[in-house]
Amino acid sequence: MTLRIATFSNATGGSSFFKALGHPLAASKAVTLVGKLAEAGPVAIYDPLGLVEGFAEFHDLSRVAVQGVYVQDVEAVGRTILGHAAKPVTDLAAGGAALVFVVAFDSQKLENHIAHLVPRGVPMVSLDAMRIPEDMLTDRVNYLAKFNWATNFGWLRDEPGRHTRIVSANYWTGYGAKAPRLWARLMGADGAALAEWTDAMPPANGTVTIDSRQVRARFGLGDFCGSLFLHVIGAAGHDVVKYALDTFGESDAELSCTHDANAWPSDLYAGLPAPKDGERILLWIQNSHPLPIPPGAVGLSLMGHNEIRTLERPVAPFATTALDVAELFPEARWPAQFEVHAGKHFVRPRYEVIARDGRRRVAHANVERADLKPDPRLATLGPLLGKGHILPAPVLPPERWRTILLPTPMSTAQAELPVKAVVHDAAGRPVAEHRFGALKRSDSVALDVTDLLNGADLPGGWGHVELLYDFDAGTCADGWLHALVRYENRASGHVAETSFGSHIFNTALTYRDEPQSYHGRPPGLSTRLFLRLGPEPLDTFCHLIYPASTPWHESSDTALILTRRNGTEVARRKIAIPCSGSRLFSHHETFTEAERAAAGENAYILIRDTTCRLFGYHGCLDGDRAFSLDHMFGF
Repeated sequence: MTLRIATFSNATGGSSFFKALGHPLAASKAVTLVGKLAEAGPVAIYDPLGLVEGFAEFHDLSRVAVQGVYVQDVEAVGRTILGHAAKPVTDLAAGGAALVFVVAFDSQKLENHIAHLVPRGVPMVSLDAMRIPEDMLTDRVNYLAKFNWATNFGWLRDEPGRHTRIVSANYWTGYGAKAPRLWARLMGADGAALAEWTDAMPPANGTVTIDSRQVRARFGLGDFCGSLFLHVIGAAGHDVVKYALDTFGESDAELSCTHDANAWPSDLYAGLPAPKDGERILLWIQNSHPLPIPPGAVGLSLMGHNEIRTLERPVAPFATTALDVAELFPEARWPAQFEVHAGKHFVRPRYEVIARDGRRRVAHANVERADLKPDPRLATLGPLLGKGHILPAPVLPPERWRTILLPTPMSTAQAELPVKAVVHDAAGRPVAEHRFGALKRSDSVALDVTDLLNGADLPGGWGHVELLYDFDAGTCADGWLHALVRYENRASGHVAETSFGSHIFNTALTYRDEPQSYHGRPPGLSTRLFLRLGPEPLDTFCHLIYPASTPWHESSDTALILTRRNGTEVARRKIAIPCSGSRLFSHHETFTEAERAAAGENAYILIRDTTCRLFGYHGCLDGDRAFSLDHMFGF
């Protein structure tokens, strides 16, 4: 029961149309529009842009007496649309409709084209009836322009002992945005609006912080757990709202962090682990649309297996619900992993792992692609691309943490994964290697990287692991290489995990859209990473990795810039990371107490390097009791 809507194309990017249909401020207007159509009598639907079936997925037209569907493109004549054979719009005059529904935004020009075909006295209505307020538009001429729809969903919870915090930065002003604002609506577990507000964004590169405790106090709310819809008004440069999401509480059992939701609902997600004995795993489903998810529309399957078990309860519009994976697969145990059959009903979901001792951690699944095919050329490009695709992850100091790596298939075409793991010390020297062979899709093999080291010396105390294609084991590769990496504190048992995909790093050659660029065409060969800082007394740590597909500069030239919440610089440090090496540092060790005090609350560290692309991980430390960890975002 996948929604027949376009949300994202790897060729053209995100779709604005589905965002315009599903925006919370448009939803109530759409109800009024459909009601008007239902009351009008016979309705002629003019669909010049091929949008009406997408509209009907979001907004039920079953009560509308459709007289006929008319099209502009002669190649669409005769095509079945909403159960009707499409007619040329030149036949409109003879149809006898009481109203003409023009399925388009910015419809005036289209209406003018057919005005002579509409019988006198027959009104026309269009999607313009459901426009959001004009002062929320960056481009008022082109309603579907992508920068009108810089939106995303957050997950916000505030309960006794459990709080959440979303942190981002105003990176839009740096790309030319003029006085951007943030519109937010908090929707509870049932999808109903709990609060709504618009705030001015801080100056360029200033921090945006939304703390669940402050939202609760500001609007006099009780306990809540639901979706926070975010819309940046006046965006430029990026139509993606990136953020870090922290979960925390009054005890050390509650400390975790994760990433933004990825604004485009997908058919499939993967990288959702099965629980270990004594664990519960909750998949948080945030309905991202103004229509209910019907029973049986979403579900899970074990990776590499065909049986899909579905959620047999409905999820209301914009509602949030937790699915305990044991409801569907009580027999599944780590390191088994699931595919999430989402049907484009929700954005990239978080999952929450609850351990037997009450400790909790939150992470996210990833988008599983259905448009990729293996590219046998990748196996022959070694002389040009060297290592090619690299998936780098920290190896935290082994005497304190255990590092576990689980490859995760992330494309429907990945029948096998020929991969290997290579551990590097801080200076970039390989110190250990493990060959997985060609993993079948149904294989789920976790590697204990700490055991692989077997006491090998790591100068500095840390290193990193690279998951690479192993073309000696097979040639089934598409570049969409993913893994889940889990970190266990040996003393406290606290756990954090992160999942992500590979990239080609630090080579002047390009393959498809790699090396990725934050903005503009590849290759991306510079770094601008956002290191959010946890509230005192928590320390914040960062693990920066300098991966290189081909030999690059001998060392990085990296600036760590302590930045106030208004975007102004307080202090900076320079570090040099060896090529193929890494650097682990903490906020408290890097900047003095006086500098940290001068930075104040909601400060962050901007990590900047114009010589190479770094990949980074961040987290918070509560002594040796609890910690959080996830990969960072850049802009």
